Amino acid sequence: MLSIKRLLRLGLGALAVAGALTTSAAAQDVQRGQQSGLIQWGIWIDPDGCMHWMADGGLEQYQVNRLNPETGRPVCVKMDTCYVGNTDTMFHTDSYQLTAATRQRLQQVFSQSGVSGYAVYGHTDSRASHAYNQTLSENRARAVADVGRSVGAVIEREMGFGETRPVASNANAAGMAKNRRVEVICYRW
Repeated sequence: MLSIKRLLRLGLGALAVAGALTTSAAAQDVQRGQQSGLIQWGIWIDPDGCMHWMADGGLEQYQVNRLNPETGRPVCVKMDTCYVGNTDTMFHTDSYQLTAATRQRLQQVFSQSGVSGYAVYGHTDSRASHAYNQTLSENRARAVADVGRSVGAVIEREMGFGETRPVASNANAAGMAKNRRVEVICYRW
């Protein structure tokens, strides 16, 4: 069996062969953190949009930057904000259940052509406790991401930031309303 470092040196083709050897039972072992003896492989996109080849045998994970062979530079996707929704109109107060109108709008957002993947980020204002806001933002991001998955979109990242990334002051109602939002980022080639 090839070592993980050897597979990474050989490149994606060798990783594809190793990935083909992985069975669903072995993949479940890897997800549970158990060593299966088989390698789970893939490409991971970091928050900056740059790609990394990764291989995981269950105990350790190895990553290398995916480089363009002609330029030697990292291969990165273009990212842009394709939707920002105010949670006051997307959800009922203190809820993460989407309104019907918002669900329809999100289905359109997640059905765009030319998009290889999406990131969904949930945010709140600072009125409740940090723990409450964190959980609410995670649940709202998940609700939006689930709409994307329902139409076949690839959700690369789904995160809640609670009150930690305000875009306006939380000292007044107008600023707090701007901070209560869900952002959908599009990854394009």
